[in-house]
Amino acid sequence: MSLDPASWHGYTQRGWIEVICGPMFAGKTEELIRRVKRCLLANQKVAIIKPDIDKRYSSEDIVSHEGRQLKAIPIKDIKKAYDLISPDHDVLAIDEAQFFSEDIVEVSTYFANRGLRVIVAGLEMDYRGFPFGPMPQLLAVADHITKLHAVCVRCGAPALFSHRKSKEEGVVVIGSLDKYEPLCRSCFLKATSND
Repeated sequence: MSLDPASWHGYTQRGWIEVICGPMFAGKTEELIRRVKRCLLANQKVAIIKPDIDKRYSSEDIVSHEGRQLKAIPIKDIKKAYDLISPDHDVLAIDEAQFFSEDIVEVSTYFANRGLRVIVAGLEMDYRGFPFGPMPQLLAVADHITKLHAVCVRCGAPALFSHRKSKEEGVVVIGSLDKYEPLCRSCFLKATSND
């Protein structure tokens, strides 16, 4: 597929990438859904993509912890988006971006260069507090960044970290409140010094 934006017939509008990031339970998917619903109200054609490994609440919807949901296309390889998005799409929304490969940066840039509004939501840090997957690169190329905070469940301060309560190994462990809790920096440092 050509990465030359001029190769898309009818290319007239300016696109961009906006990233919604933060820890678990900060409302990232909720914010993504809010933005997508506004696009739908404006009669824009929207494609919503999610990683197929995230089946916490639904295998075919993006679902916020609050229970709001929208139909999505579950895919394994983000490059599949090249086949799913047509020239008449206005918006590409991607949830749980941290679970995709680093190709998500190329895909997001490609569609933004073609005039789409690309809205991406994801965790920028893993359970250890380290940058998560492709998120640092996405944040570097984003036109707009919204960083959300959760509420620390231990002290009530703004939470930046997603602390894993379970003893499972590996960076990618899908879960919700059963496995993770949002913590502020101070409580996260205390919790991880005891792990």
